[in-house]
This record gives sequence, structure tokens and C-alpha cells, in this order.
Amino acid sequence: MLTRKQHELLLFIHDRLKETGIPPSFDEMKDALDLASKSGIHRLISALEERGFIRRLANRARALEVIRLPDSIAPGLNAQRKFSPSVIEGSLGRTAPAPQPAPDIGNIAANMVSIPVMGRIAAGVPIAAIQNQTSMLTLPPDMIGNGEHYALEVKGDSMIEAGIFDGDTVVIRRGNTANPGEIVVALVDDEEATLKRFRRKGASIALEAANPAYETRIFGPDRVQVQGKLVGLIRRY
Repeated sequence: MLTRKQHELLLFIHDRLKETGIPPSFDEMKDALDLASKSGIHRLISALEERGFIRRLANRARALEVIRLPDSIAPGLNAQRKFSPSVIEGSLGRTAPAPQPAPDIGNIAANMVSIPVMGRIAAGVPIAAIQNQTSMLTLPPDMIGNGEHYALEVKGDSMIEAGIFDGDTVVIRRGNTANPGEIVVALVDDEEATLKRFRRKGASIALEAANPAYETRIFGPDRVQVQGKLVGLIRRY
């Protein structure tokens, strides 16, 4: 089931594609739904994509495809799109596949890894440096890989175009180096922690937001310490 705003946005995108063949811009979607900022549009699009109503096409600007509409609007259309023929195959000359054992739930639970949640990190104007441990987070080991890890709750909207929203939890692999373009936890002047994309500008370090509403901040190399880089993200609904 869609919320009213999700429903409105889906129909707006569908109608625009039907009329012009080109998806609307984020500004057009924001104005059509009478929202104050584009961050709300990002959240609505992510929700529609996760529910299987739209698809974002990679490496193409403003590329959205409507996969289906709510059944209340186009039940026949959705049924037609989802239809696939059933094929019955004979077993002559075929060997039945061996039954697969059920996963051992006990082993899965035993292999889970706990990492500390160290408070909040700013995805916006930097806040106070990383706090002390507030709780523990249990994750499957293949989500984080090797190394020492910790988690932080995201506060702010400066990384929304990287798919990181206010209230998300980011998983960070601890370390003091990063490659240009990686998303890192950066400590500025030993007192402000922020989540930004790491860049180099000559001898300086640039902390770049993924939201055009925020400016890139540039510091001397002695003012910024990398505290780790992003390796995972958790979102609760």
C-alpha cells in the first residue's frame, strides 16, 4: 500500500512519461507535490523503488521507469506485465536435483558479529565529535568483512544523493586513510565529526556533500583526520 504522497508522485511520473517520454526533474516533482525540499522527493522515489513501482536506470540523468501502477488504477495492466507462461517439462532422461539441506539457524546466529554504535554523525553541518558507545549492533559477517568496525546514526540530509538519509545507520570500517571519492567519517579540528565524500584539492582536503544545497568545505591537511570509511548502511521502516 502506498502513502498519499507516494501515490501522487507515481502518477505524476507516469503521466509525464506518457506525455513527453521524459521523466520530470526533481524540481518539477517537488513543485508538483508542494514539498519544501528535494530531500522529500528522494525519500519518496526510494520508497517507490523498494516497493517495485519504479526503477532508476544507472548512468543516466533523470532516468526513471514506471514498472507498474497500483492495482486500483490499472489492474489489467499489472496482470499483463506480470504474466509468464507455465511450461511443463517431461522427466525422461533427466535426473532429479538432490534436495538441499535447510540452513542451520543456530550456526548463522553463532556467526553474527556485534559492533558498537558510537552515537550520531552529521550529514549536514558538523556536530560534536563522535560520542562514546551507546549500544551494540549485530550484523552478519559478510556485510562488513575484515577489520574493526563501528556504527553511527546519521543526522541530516547532506548525503541524500548518495542514498544516505536522516535516521539511517552507517557501518564504518575504522581507519585513518581514504581514497578520493570514498565516503568517510572526518574529524575536523579534533571537535567536529561529519560524514562526507573525501576529495583532495592540491595540498588541501575537500569534504564534499551529496546534496547541492550544501557547499564543499575545504581544509588544510592538518585540520582533518579520517576516522574510517563507509562500508554498509542500515535503514529501518
